Amino acid sequence: MPPASPETQIRSAVAALVAEHGLALEDVRLRRRGRETAVEITLDLADGPGSLDLDRLGDVSREISKLMDVIDVVDGAYTLEIGTPGAARELTTPRHFRRAEGRLVAFVLTADATPDAPAGGAPERLVARVVGADEEAVTVRSDGADTDTRRIPFDAIDRAVVEVELR
Repeated sequence: MPPASPETQIRSAVAALVAEHGLALEDVRLRRRGRETAVEITLDLADGPGSLDLDRLGDVSREISKLMDVIDVVDGAYTLEIGTPGAARELTTPRHFRRAEGRLVAFVLTADATPDAPAGGAPERLVARVVGADEEAVTVRSDGADTDTRRIPFDAIDRAVVEVELR
């Protein structure tokens, strides 16, 4: 069996450390930038709404940096970049939807999601506020509505992106 890729080795080494801090490892990517490699690690809160503060991100970043020196899986010089998914992120997992609770999300639904839609019609587009999510579906409320909610199964969602709200 061939050795694991550097991304896989980094993911394996960093995942437990990140989990100890109550965080989730979203992504690990290696990108060539001239003669250097950029190691991009994306972290997020493990679950539920809220945001990852800079002090906590800084603490974890220092520990990851020390760990990277120990595991030494990147050939040559590299830059370690640790960040978060950002405000306008695409939601792809139940955990992402739980993290977006209270946020406004733009949905593109599959044709199967709207049984009343004419055959071959455009997919339904919906902008709604996430009020909850479980392992099978997300529950949303039209922005401004007090009580009307809609449950959308994850397999009926083609795309979902958090909308940035300026307050």
